[in-house]
Amino acid sequence: MDKAQSNSSTKLKNGHASGTTLDELVRRYMRYLKLERSYSPNTLNAYRHDISLLLSHLAEQQLTPFDVKLEDLEHFAAWLHERGNGPKSQARILSGVRSFYHFLVIDGYLDLDPTELLESPHLPQHIPEYLSTEEVDRLEAAVDLTSAEGHRNRAIVEVFFSCGLRVSELVNLKLSDLFLDDRFLRVIGKGNKERLVPISDRAISELGFWFDDRRQMTIKPGEEDYVFLNRRGHHLTRTMILIMIKRLGEAAGIRKTISPHTLRHSFATALLRGGADLRVIQVLLGHADIGTTEIYTHMDDESLRQEVLAHHPRNIRNGNQ
Repeated sequence: MDKAQSNSSTKLKNGHASGTTLDELVRRYMRYLKLERSYSPNTLNAYRHDISLLLSHLAEQQLTPFDVKLEDLEHFAAWLHERGNGPKSQARILSGVRSFYHFLVIDGYLDLDPTELLESPHLPQHIPEYLSTEEVDRLEAAVDLTSAEGHRNRAIVEVFFSCGLRVSELVNLKLSDLFLDDRFLRVIGKGNKERLVPISDRAISELGFWFDDRRQMTIKPGEEDYVFLNRRGHHLTRTMILIMIKRLGEAAGIRKTISPHTLRHSFATALLRGGADLRVIQVLLGHADIGTTEIYTHMDDESLRQEVLAHHPRNIRNGNQ
């Protein structure tokens, strides 16, 4: 048993938290994330892991969460680096720690937030992979329509590209979320936030072919409202879709790392290049922060750079095509 576990039943002695054990405090924090932030089970597990790392480290220093100063958290960040966590992992864990202390402040356990000046490691900007419309067409053309899943798989690719859904949103998409006569979907995104997303005529057409096949299936009880099903009549998992998209990419001869998220990036990039306002793209993608959406402006900057390298006479003359 590590020190964090052995200290979990120790009564805390900090004002509002007096008489509360660490286990109770963490349970209250998890309840807050679940009920007030509407986080998914996967996200809750990630936050629980982050806090367990912090508490384990604090126990080794014979500290409770209420004893912590900025310097202690900087030592924790250094400890994460020493144990082999990369910059992205460190940034995610420190984000969880900030969330925990935000909870302690708003719930009255602390007056001041010691994470307020805590810096995260600098992350190099990653420009995500995306597909051109021609590459998406190749992806769809690679679908074997003679297979039982053919029309389903082509509908999945087209809905990803036409609507920009996250894979978790697509696997949970319900028939009751489709308003095809009005040409939009109701999507339940991160934090159970609802948004309306337009759907193209092409995507509606592909869904129609899939629904013809779907009507011939035996569907398991409780699965009737899911749009996309496997051959056994169960709704799909994220892993099933990831494998399907990767195989289609290989069959289409596309030499890029392709995932469902690639199609979401392709949706956003196509909109930006077509002249859509960044705020509109933010709403369609369900981004809480416009900063997240701004990555697509950098993607377009990269395409402009490639165009200059390929077509400007100075570059052509120097053989940089």
